[in-house]
Amino acid sequence: MHKHQDDVLIRYVNNSGGPTLGYSESSGVRILYQDGFAFKDLNKDGLLDKYEDWRLSPEERAKDLASKMTIEQIAGLMLYSSHQAIPGNLGWNSATYSGKSFEESGALPYDLSDQQRVFLSDDHIRHVLITKVGSPEIAARWNNLLQSFIESQALGIPANNSSDPRHGMDASTEFKVGGGGHISVWPESMGLAATFDPEIARKFGEVASQEYRALGLTTALSPQVDIATDPRWFRFGMTFGEDPQLAADMARAYIDGFQTSEGEAEIADGWGYDSVNAMVKHWPGGGSGEAGRDAHFGYGKYAVYPGNNFDQHLIPFTEGAFRLSGKTGQVSAVMPYYTISYDQDKKNGENVGNSYSSYIINDLLRDKAGYDGVVCTDWGITSDESQDITKLFPGGRCWGVEEGYTVAQRHYKLLMAGVDQFGGNDQAGPIIEAYDIGVKEHGEAFLRKRFEQSAVRLLKNIFRLGLFENPYLQIDKSVAKVGSDEFVSAGYEAQLKSFVLLKNDNQVLPLQRQKTVFIPKRRLPAGTDWIGMPTPAIDDYPVNLDTVKQYFQVTDQPDEADYALVFIESPRSTMGYSKADAEAGGNGYVPISLQYAPYTAEYARETSMAGDARDILNRSYRGKTVTVSNAGDLDMVIQTKQLMKGKPVIVSLLLSNPAVVGEFEGNADAILANFGAQEQAIMDILTGAAEPGGLLPFQMPAHMKTVEEQLEDVPHDMEVYIDSAGHAYDFAYGLDWSGVIRDARTAKYGKKMA
Repeated sequence: MHKHQDDVLIRYVNNSGGPTLGYSESSGVRILYQDGFAFKDLNKDGLLDKYEDWRLSPEERAKDLASKMTIEQIAGLMLYSSHQAIPGNLGWNSATYSGKSFEESGALPYDLSDQQRVFLSDDHIRHVLITKVGSPEIAARWNNLLQSFIESQALGIPANNSSDPRHGMDASTEFKVGGGGHISVWPESMGLAATFDPEIARKFGEVASQEYRALGLTTALSPQVDIATDPRWFRFGMTFGEDPQLAADMARAYIDGFQTSEGEAEIADGWGYDSVNAMVKHWPGGGSGEAGRDAHFGYGKYAVYPGNNFDQHLIPFTEGAFRLSGKTGQVSAVMPYYTISYDQDKKNGENVGNSYSSYIINDLLRDKAGYDGVVCTDWGITSDESQDITKLFPGGRCWGVEEGYTVAQRHYKLLMAGVDQFGGNDQAGPIIEAYDIGVKEHGEAFLRKRFEQSAVRLLKNIFRLGLFENPYLQIDKSVAKVGSDEFVSAGYEAQLKSFVLLKNDNQVLPLQRQKTVFIPKRRLPAGTDWIGMPTPAIDDYPVNLDTVKQYFQVTDQPDEADYALVFIESPRSTMGYSKADAEAGGNGYVPISLQYAPYTAEYARETSMAGDARDILNRSYRGKTVTVSNAGDLDMVIQTKQLMKGKPVIVSLLLSNPAVVGEFEGNADAILANFGAQEQAIMDILTGAAEPGGLLPFQMPAHMKTVEEQLEDVPHDMEVYIDSAGHAYDFAYGLDWSGVIRDARTAKYGKKMA
């Protein structure tokens, strides 16, 4: 029988003019009094050490603590836990409780798993990645158990728990393994960008950070600020679009919102109890993968620069994340992308993944950009590559160092390149080995100093948030704060501002409520997701009819309907590689399509810009044909137009990437685009409860020829689609009820063609 880890008994001590201390009764921590103030004796030695003295700066405290840590303890600080669901049965990893599954064990949903206890105590891990949580109450109780458990360990270093984005609806579901449940819902990053209003991004950060802190989360693995200069990239919809200045302004506001504490919540320099560390990604920009392919896979490892436009990709970092308006000054952490920034190393001539590149990290990020915060690799870059180029697991993304390096040697190369932390790595052994390699090469004093340098950077992010003084949550306050009416309302208002009205012939929108609508069923074949997991066939309504019925009468007979509402998504293409093509004697490389009809890559490069002698030197796919998995969306629009016999057809288009809308635009009377929104918000826009005001944060291509001919690293360089009303679907285009929007936003960001 699993022994329950009963709720933690937390003691609080108030300091007049100082922080309230919170400590666990069972942790062995006692309170020291000096100069009329109370302090936590975290290392239980009866003395007030510098790192225990909250009157000192985070820098001074971090240096003192780093000097007291063993190499094994610093190695643990450099690690990241694997994805942790609470309770463990909600996640990918098989967690056990006293050796049994969660269901068999009788464990409480917030108990620590066997694996968590081991990695916290034996591996000294203090950075825990949280995915799904059962509820805010479960998350808060689990946080208190976790913090109590590690407060009892040597030095009493609290955990810095982190999360991928969890406030959106659709476009980033690939990465949002957390999300959902009791939390306010906001637009995806591209939806925030579509508002062209950085203040909304700041407000999101302000709300999200308070909800994060109430869940025990203190680092956000966001924002993703890569300028999306290739429209085919499958992470396109998770960015702030293709414009460097808009991305920089959005990044700055988003990070200011997350990191800044004000008033009583502020401890010092803008940091405090409402602050969440932001980890901006992906340095130096991952949006220019050749032909739009993505570097999670070996076939997408190369970022290319045919427009010689590398420097522009740095702008969201150098002018945004590193130049904040708020008092925290710069972003807490940076994550480089998996990509090899092909032929960009002007010093050593190396073509290696960005984290492995001393030029990209030490020279460009540390020295030239002046960044001295945490650098954390993207997930899983030190393991040997997968034997199957189409599979994400098992295997790592060690691009450029696949051969000639052991796992430990890869860790050493990363450390020497300027990296502090190994994303997705939870084994200390290779870091200890890397230390030993370095000692043989440079001597113990040099390596000890290098390890302490990273420890100080990592510890400062924990000190600044007040976690050493009180890492505990008050359960009732957490429950009240997460998903509060105020926060939910703010998220909903932001959603309404993120819609982009592309077409509105004869001012068919807004629709009159209680009219009769026909909604066709959406049919999609079974397939696989980006990881290769099977996805079921779909033959169902694409929207909850109960939601629609709050606004309209619904019929399945087009003849009875006043309007048709057709719900589609941007084309879902391949990832740019086909095992079937390789097995049939091809090179495996295939197009990524942004059109619904079958696409033959007539205008693709004859010879790829980058290639790998270990794999395929010429990655061209010229002349090959692909069909997207949701080609039926196009058929659905055309068939609905015929069935409605001249009555209006309104298309609701969920955009994860730009789309060749010319295939269906003539069959639609109105097109309303969104980037992930609640169905109620779609209905409120359609019926005029709110007016659309969003603008396209990217160009919509006229055809696939312009997609092939645009340069992967250059924004604003496509021939854009012009619709039947003569409107160009260009960057910063959008309609409101009166027509084309021209306002302060379009004046500021306006038409910027390369």
